[in-house]
Amino acid sequence: MTRLKTLAATALLALGILFTGASQSEAAKMENMLYLDLEHGRVVIELKPDLAPKHVARIKELVRAGFYDGIVFHRVIEGFMAQTGDPTGTGRGGSGKKIPAEFNSAPFERGTVGMARSQNPDSGDSQFFICFKPAPFLNGQYTVWGQVVEGMEFVDKIKRGEPPADPDKIVKMTLAEDAK
Repeated sequence: MTRLKTLAATALLALGILFTGASQSEAAKMENMLYLDLEHGRVVIELKPDLAPKHVARIKELVRAGFYDGIVFHRVIEGFMAQTGDPTGTGRGGSGKKIPAEFNSAPFERGTVGMARSQNPDSGDSQFFICFKPAPFLNGQYTVWGQVVEGMEFVDKIKRGEPPADPDKIVKMTLAEDAK
């Protein structure tokens, strides 16, 4: 009977470790997921701190401050990308804090999220864009910091224009770990 109790205790311990590991893994995943709520639905973006740690940290900071809530998509080019993150809606504004470039080897594919910038590589701030289709000419020239993993069909519905006549806006942006 003692051997049976020992085996049962070992099995319970193993299950506990398995479930604890799964919840820790899930928590780590949620830490790097971003919810971008649009009028048409929710877009889920996987953040890439391994590629662009400073950009991801800044995006998280801005999201937690509610910076992006209500901001319009001011530049949406058919077959290319949708850009947002300027509180003035003109394409010339930002949060006021520049981020040094973190160019990486991730390609700009459909759903890739990159940091907008001026001609100065270290001028990224709060503006970002989501690619509608592959844009290899951006590779190594702009910082990739995220990837749409769900809801790209809602990004596809964003009104086009530079600026759009009646621009779509971000209803709310939330970090998954903060959305309880």
